[in-house]
Amino acid sequence: MTTTAPAELARVRYLVDDVREAVDFYTTHLGFTVDFDAAPAFAAVVRGRLQLLLAGPKSSAGRPMPDGAVPTPGSWNRFQLVVDDIATEVARLRSAGLTFRNDILSGPGGQQILLQDPAGNFVELFQPAPLDRTR
Repeated sequence: MTTTAPAELARVRYLVDDVREAVDFYTTHLGFTVDFDAAPAFAAVVRGRLQLLLAGPKSSAGRPMPDGAVPTPGSWNRFQLVVDDIATEVARLRSAGLTFRNDILSGPGGQQILLQDPAGNFVELFQPAPLDRTR
């Protein structure tokens, strides 16, 4: 398993029903390699400068929203912006009157929150967890 610096990649998150099945599909059929594996909750596969984040039902990305809506595969797709300090960014954007779909969540890969654009599309702000240099 290799870990690529998040700022070096274009990142897309897909919600999936089964992380292991999704990893097998992308690595077997489409030339991706495993970049990070925290299955069954989450995994990341990479091909060139694209990192595909595969989030299962037990991942932080699959948790219900405050209003009870549950993210499901085939919806809730968004692009991700990596930030250095998610709490500071959220405070800055909230003070500007912007709308968030949820609060900051922590998961195996880091912290995230969903910002809504004026049309209701999602932008995920993400602060990666520190890399474990002991592996």
